[in-house]
Amino acid sequence: MLLSELLAKTDHERTFRFADCEIRGICTDSAHVMQGDLFVCIRGRENDGHDHAAEAMAAGASALAVERELDLPLPQILVKDGREAASRIAAAFYGHPETRLKIIGITGTNGKTTTAHMLASILAADGKKCGNIGTLGIFYANHAVSPELTTPDPVQLYKTLSDMAEAGMEYAVMEVSAHALYYGKTDGIPFEAGIYTNFTEDHLDFFGTMQAYAAAKAKLFEAGRCRFSLFNYDDEECRRVGRLCPGSYSYALETPADVFAVDVRETLTGSTYVINLFDEICPIRLHMPGLHNVYNSMAAAACAHLLGVPLPSIAAGLENLKKVSGRLEHVARVNGADIFVDFAHTPDGLEKSLKALRKHCKGRLICAFGCGGNRDALKRPIMGSIAAKEADFLVLTSDNPRYEDPFDIILQIEKGVREVNDNFVIVVDRENAIGYAVDMLKPGDVLLVAGKGGETYQEIMGVRHIYSDTAAIAEILAEKFPEKEKRDEN
Repeated sequence: MLLSELLAKTDHERTFRFADCEIRGICTDSAHVMQGDLFVCIRGRENDGHDHAAEAMAAGASALAVERELDLPLPQILVKDGREAASRIAAAFYGHPETRLKIIGITGTNGKTTTAHMLASILAADGKKCGNIGTLGIFYANHAVSPELTTPDPVQLYKTLSDMAEAGMEYAVMEVSAHALYYGKTDGIPFEAGIYTNFTEDHLDFFGTMQAYAAAKAKLFEAGRCRFSLFNYDDEECRRVGRLCPGSYSYALETPADVFAVDVRETLTGSTYVINLFDEICPIRLHMPGLHNVYNSMAAAACAHLLGVPLPSIAAGLENLKKVSGRLEHVARVNGADIFVDFAHTPDGLEKSLKALRKHCKGRLICAFGCGGNRDALKRPIMGSIAAKEADFLVLTSDNPRYEDPFDIILQIEKGVREVNDNFVIVVDRENAIGYAVDMLKPGDVLLVAGKGGETYQEIMGVRHIYSDTAAIAEILAEKFPEKEKRDEN
């Protein structure tokens, strides 16, 4: 696309040193500029893209989008806000794919990933072609792209939506993080539907206060952004936002709502219940345990119903989904004990997962977990206290320490644990910690390995080392019990 053609499709203030040229791509990171790219300079909290424009030029950039004129011999487009311009320019460059798909956005502290995969499974059961964008990666047709961010940055997001549309996708289900909403990554997207799963403490290292965090989440439901929206009315903040949102719908177990469940029956490997979908009744079977997954499935079912999906397809789609990677996933059974892996990395998430397993644990409930480095430190002792109250024994360990000392992080978790009891041990190396917990297991016990879920890395001092809780458990069991069948895929 010629620069002149792109300019005709996007708003801008003026140009400097204009000369028409071929634009082969859009980029906002000077380290990834390709020959012929338009480099958009974005001012961040710590870095300013304008300071890296010369690097982008040296790497082959053909033009720049800038907030101020730079002393560089390249065509420059003056824009008010580089971050906002990146979205508008990417949308135009990729032919506005957001208008060729029905896009469902899901936000909330917990439950985004599972709800997204449940909804995608329902749509697939109804014969709809659907892509999925979120924490576990990007999936559509036969494509799978490894995850980087829960919600991709605008250039990758619009390219992904374009690729999905070109591949014949009708729907795109995407997780929308609070950070993405704060930075306006999805501002230009007209959502067919928006879902708000819940709101609990997280990301205070970035937002500072719960009020600021809540304000970011609520942006998804501003007037005109979603054709319709769904809210968990058993969550106070979701209910507050929902009542302010015209044309919204609700789901709940304890509060009067448009969608609710009765006769909920839970087991260690799943749940059954009867859903009331706007006064239509349907039995539901889930292969994922926990009452929180009943909520997630109600959100997915309600959204699908509003999209026109019939009840048989809703029930089939939920039953077809055997697991979501690292989301209270049953990964092994050994010596009469069950082992689960879960992404639970917030106080609320950890508490819900432990309570879900406690209901069906005939022996001891053991939990191995840690907290991420360079993230909300306030939640560390809170999670320690919760884990100590809900589990019988804890193995405190490392979880993406990033640039912090992992032992220092563990000591902060330990403060919360000691407020409750001394039933814990510290094993800094995560794989050794899991091995220690496995050695403890007796018939009837349940082990929850929490915090990383489906992640495939351990981040230490800026380096992502290949690591998976599920793979580590498999290796540990293969070494300790080579003669036994250890895995139970359910």
